[in-house]
Amino acid sequence: VGGGYKSFDYSGKMPYIDSSHTELLRIGSLDPEYGGTSIEQVYDAMDSLSFPPFAVFPEYVKGGGGGGSGDGDNSVPSSDITLIVSVVDSYTDYASYSTYDDFLDNLFDAMDAVGGGACMDDHDTDPHVSMSRGVKFKSLTHQQKYFFQVNLEVAVWQSMYPKGVVIGSKGYASFPPESKSANKMYVGYGNLYFFFDRANITKAFLPNRDLTDKELGYATIYSSGNAGTYYEETTTIDFDYNKGSGSNDNSDQEYYEHNPYGWNARMAKHDMTDGWDLPPGCEQEGETFLGIPLSQYSDSKLQGTRSFQDQFDFETLLDRNFTYIQKFGTNHGWLVGEEVDNGAGSIVDKDTAHIPLFYTGTLNPDMGGIDLKDLIKVMETIDFGELYIKPAFVFQDDDGSIKLQFEADASSALGYLYNSLCSMLGITWNYESPYNSLGLYSNCAMHAAGDRAKYGCGPDNANTGGFCPQMTLAYRVGFQSEEHAAAYLERSNNYVDYWRSLYPSGVAVGTSEFCTSGGCLALFLQRQDPLMIFSPNLAGSWVEFMGGTVAPTISPAPTFDGGCDDLRNSKLDKCYRQKHARKASSVAWDALGAVGQLSLFLLFFMASTLTLSIFHARARSRKNDGESYLSFFIRDMRGPGKKRKKKLRKKIGRGTLDQDLLEEDQVDNKIRTVPARPGKLALSHKKKPKRSATPSFDPDATPRASSKPRRRPNSGDRSRSGTAHANVPAADPPKEIKDPRRQLV
Repeated sequence: VGGGYKSFDYSGKMPYIDSSHTELLRIGSLDPEYGGTSIEQVYDAMDSLSFPPFAVFPEYVKGGGGGGSGDGDNSVPSSDITLIVSVVDSYTDYASYSTYDDFLDNLFDAMDAVGGGACMDDHDTDPHVSMSRGVKFKSLTHQQKYFFQVNLEVAVWQSMYPKGVVIGSKGYASFPPESKSANKMYVGYGNLYFFFDRANITKAFLPNRDLTDKELGYATIYSSGNAGTYYEETTTIDFDYNKGSGSNDNSDQEYYEHNPYGWNARMAKHDMTDGWDLPPGCEQEGETFLGIPLSQYSDSKLQGTRSFQDQFDFETLLDRNFTYIQKFGTNHGWLVGEEVDNGAGSIVDKDTAHIPLFYTGTLNPDMGGIDLKDLIKVMETIDFGELYIKPAFVFQDDDGSIKLQFEADASSALGYLYNSLCSMLGITWNYESPYNSLGLYSNCAMHAAGDRAKYGCGPDNANTGGFCPQMTLAYRVGFQSEEHAAAYLERSNNYVDYWRSLYPSGVAVGTSEFCTSGGCLALFLQRQDPLMIFSPNLAGSWVEFMGGTVAPTISPAPTFDGGCDDLRNSKLDKCYRQKHARKASSVAWDALGAVGQLSLFLLFFMASTLTLSIFHARARSRKNDGESYLSFFIRDMRGPGKKRKKKLRKKIGRGTLDQDLLEEDQVDNKIRTVPARPGKLALSHKKKPKRSATPSFDPDATPRASSKPRRRPNSGDRSRSGTAHANVPAADPPKEIKDPRRQLV
C-alpha cells in the first residue's frame, strides 16, 4: 500500500505511492490486437451504466498465497498479506437480485456491446486489498501475533460500520494524475475508478445519487474524529480470521522459526519478489547494495544526470509487442523502463538497469546494519581498478526472471573489488571475520567475509559463493510456449554476440557527464536511486542531489602525476577545494550557524530602527517649516560649517580676555587675580548703594564706556558690543590684591 516517495529508507524498498484498492473486474490487456480491450472501449461501456454508491464491509486479514523464495528448503515460507472485503448487498423494492448483482450483469453486457476483448475476465473478482507480497515472519508465533493485531483493527472497523461503509473523501483530485489542476474534481463518495495499473487512476465514474444523511454519517465517522469510542469498546475478535481462499491458510501451517544459521553465501543470488532470509545478528531486511549503474533514462531524484552509460542499448532485448511473452508474474513489466499505455498494464517503472555486486543490507545500525556515513567511509578507502564488464548471454532463471549474465572473471578488477568488499564488509561466517582500518562493520550484509570471486558463478568458478554479475530484465515472465521462449532467447543472444564482438575485452561504462573516465561503482539505496558514486583508482567520490554536487569527505593525496592539474584528480578533496574555493566572508557567515546569523540580523535590524527613530525625532524638532525630511537630512549632513564657528568666537570674545590676567609677580607666586567686571560692578553699585564698598579698582582707571542697564542682546547687539569692547582701553591692574577670591594655577 506504499507510503510515498522517500529519498532514504532503512528497508531499501522501492518508494511506491499508496496504491490501495479493491478490484471488481480485471480488464486484462489493453491492446485489441492481442485480444485486449482498449481504454476507449472501457470508458464507453462505463459511461452507459448507472449505479448507486456501493458500501464495502471489511471481513478479515489473511496470509498465504505467496511463492517460494528460492533461498532453500529450510527457509522461512513467504506469503502475501491480504485484506478481504465484500460488497454489501442492498435490494430495492420487490427485487430478487441485489443492486450489485444487477450492476455486474449490466457491466458485462456493456463490455460485450463495445467489443471487449477475450483477455477480460468472464467473472467478477473476489473483492480484496493486497497489502504486501513475499512477506517472511520471524516465526509462526510472530505471524500469529501480527494477524491478531491487524484483525483486532478490522474488528474495530466492523463495530464502526456494522452495515458497511461507502468509500470516498471530501478532497479533490485529478484524473489522470498527469493533468494536475486541469481536470481537478471533487472526489466525493461511492465512485468507481479505472486503474491503468495499480498506481495510476485515469478516470472516475460517479454514482447516480448522493449519499443519504445516514450513509454520510457512517462515511465520515473516522474523518470527523469520532472513532475513539469504538477503539475503547472493541477488545476482542468475534470472527474467524484463520481461513483463506487458497493454499497456506493461516490455520494449516506447521510451526516454523527463522534459523539465522541456515543462511548461506548463495543467498546473495536472491529472488527479489520475496523476502530475505537474514544472517545472524540482523533484525531487519534491507536491499541497499553496491553495483554498476547502467540506466540510460533514470528517474532518480538523487542524481543530476539521467544517463549513466551509453555503451549498451537494452531496448534490443525487450519484447514490448508480446511476440514471445504472454504475461508478467508481477505488477512490474520491463525493469529497464516500461512504456506508458503498455498493453499489459504493468506499472510504469523507470529505467533501473544495474548490476548488483554486493548487498550491504539495512542501513539501520540499531537492527544490526551499518550506518550510511560509516559505509561511505569504508568505501572511500577501497582501491579498485576500472570496472570492465562484458555481457555473456541472456537466460531465464529458476524463479522465471529474465536476466543478462555478464562474465564473472575472478581475476578482473570486478573480481578483486568483490574480494575486498567481502573481506572488509562481509559478515562473520565459518570462522572468517571481516576487517577494515576503521572498525566499521555490519551484520546484515548478504555476503560472507571469507567469500571470494573464485567461489562465484561461471564455468571457471566454484558456483558456491555470491559473486555473479547479472542484470534483471523482468520478473517471473511467462512465455506463450517453449518454442516462443527459445526464439526470444536466440534473438536476444544474437545482440549479445554483437556486443561481445564490439567489446572483446569488455568496456568501462560511463558518459561524457557521468563517470567520464568509466568503470565507476555506485551505492544504491534501492534499485532506482544510486546515492553515491565511487571512482576507480582512489580518484575520489561524489554525491549529487537534485543537480547539486557535494565534495567528498575522505580521500587520499592525488593519485595521478600532475597534482590538481590532472583532470583525473579533480574529484579529490584538495583539488575540489582549490577549484571551488569559497570566500572568507562566506565561510565566516556559515560558521555563525543559524542562531548566529539570526542574532546578527536582529542586531542590524535593531540598530537600523534605532537610527531611524533618532533621525525622525531630530528632524521633527529642528527642521524648518515646509522643509522635507530629505532636505533636512541633506542640510544636517552638511553641518553648520563656518557660521557656527564664527558665532562661537564672537561669544567668547565678549569679555576682558584680551587683558593680561596675571602680573609677573603673580606668576612668580603662582597666584592670579580674577578682575571684577566693570559693567557688572557698576550695575551692582547702582542697584545696591547701601552695601557698596570701596572698589578694588585703581581710582585713576578709566571707567567702561557701557554703564547702561543690560538687556538680552540679539545677534546684532552681540556684534556691535564686541566692536565696542575692542575700542575700550584696558584698565591698569591693581598693585595690591585684597580680594579673597583666588585661583590656584
